[in-house]
Amino acid sequence: MARCECCGNEYDKTMRIEVNGRQHDFDCFECAIHKLAPVCEHCGAPVIGHGVETESMIFCSAHCSRAAGKTGLRDRLPPVRSA
Repeated sequence: MARCECCGNEYDKTMRIEVNGRQHDFDCFECAIHKLAPVCEHCGAPVIGHGVETESMIFCSAHCSRAAGKTGLRDRLPPVRSA
């Protein structure tokens, strides 16, 4: 059994995620997000969606980028799926 690097739980169904050549083991998505997700430069929320980025800064939304004084960014919209 592997051990979650976030909470320390030993679990037989851990997931391994590779980021920049480094492997990480987690027992759930919540722990993976806690350890790996970047945080919004404005509000501090973990960026688990697309986010927006400018000047090496990442924001959870265009709203937060504007609140931080960064203009010209817009949220990415998911593609429209036909039924």
